Amino acid sequence: MVKNVIVTKLEAVPTSQKTTEFVERKGLGHPDYIADAIAEMASLGLSRYYKEHFGVILHHNVDKVLVVGGQAQPKFGGGDVLRPIRIIVAGRATTTVELEQEGRTVHEIVPVEEVIIDEAKNWIRNNFRFLDPDRHIVIECAIGCGSVDLVGLFKLGITRRTPLANDTSLGVGFAPLTPTEKIVYEVERYINSREFKQKMPAAGEDVKVMAFRRDRHVILTVACAFISHLVSDKSEYLSLKEELKRRIEDFVTKIAPELEVEVHVNTGDDPEHGIVYMTVTGTSAEHGDDGCTGRGNRVRGLITPMRPMSMEAAAGKNPVSHIGKLYNIAANLIAERVYNEIHDIDEVYVYLLSQIGKPISEPLAAHVDLVTTRQITNNIKEEIESIISEELQNITRLTDLIISERLPIPLF
Repeated sequence: MVKNVIVTKLEAVPTSQKTTEFVERKGLGHPDYIADAIAEMASLGLSRYYKEHFGVILHHNVDKVLVVGGQAQPKFGGGDVLRPIRIIVAGRATTTVELEQEGRTVHEIVPVEEVIIDEAKNWIRNNFRFLDPDRHIVIECAIGCGSVDLVGLFKLGITRRTPLANDTSLGVGFAPLTPTEKIVYEVERYINSREFKQKMPAAGEDVKVMAFRRDRHVILTVACAFISHLVSDKSEYLSLKEELKRRIEDFVTKIAPELEVEVHVNTGDDPEHGIVYMTVTGTSAEHGDDGCTGRGNRVRGLITPMRPMSMEAAAGKNPVSHIGKLYNIAANLIAERVYNEIHDIDEVYVYLLSQIGKPISEPLAAHVDLVTTRQITNNIKEEIESIISEELQNITRLTDLIISERLPIPLF
């Protein structure tokens, strides 16, 4: 059993019943999302390379990615990228490995930069239609070897059944999502789905959704970067913008009929003065909008300022021992199980605290807040302790789920 499990009743109104709620999601083409995605794909690529060539995932953390905006000139019916976007991937990784061959020690060089650049370009190709990673982007790597203490801790951990935490950090999770949170998440995924792009190809990938709920009324503000060469003139732009608004309204009615949703699209436009939200490639990163790992969505796929959140940037951290990734995922999985398996619980909040150098299955403390009208009995506490212990004893399974991209929750 995990030590220091604390279960308390939180005297609070469930988030969905509060008068006010704010929820945000930065979508696929947002510069911050791009930074997170490149960081995560870099980690996944390195993890797969290490495992394929050496049998284990070696030390790395590539969670410092900066997207530096380029310069573009969109115009109705066309447009050009004048200066490419720069993506700088920084962090630490195992760059050489000592191997025994025919009785002698040899040093094999790991093509870290090649792996990272290939993964980044493949992700861009697979997720953007008009952003060319060879013409529109320059990718730079600033990867050093891991510090001796962390590398040593990592090596010690991989020789054990359970890895050792390489940081003292906190993971936070909650359940369930509110209807407003579901709207924000699903609307962005809807606009960026392949099916939607086939119906409305002029809608770009840089989508941001912000919801403000007051009682049952939701004001949904959506920013969507239209593709300039697919929009012939201002009249067509305004028509497409209105079509996007209608499609979002129809979609929201189906997924959250209990809420009154008012949709606004590209509210920064001023068509009379020639200001409309158009891009050549589908992302605002093409013209001066920068991005950075950790400034976008949390592990749950949303930015939820009215919920407890961790400041950790999960994307790019190694999936073996970095608590900043593993405990944020585990906390959300525990919260989901507690909510689904224990009756009459309105909300669950889970906090997991690690100590560097201790097994990742043994947090220093696990704290669970329950929003419920029930009394917190010993039976409820025991059920929660059992769920926490089960999830943490099996926490190493998350590594394979992460590198195979089969997690039941989004990473960002």
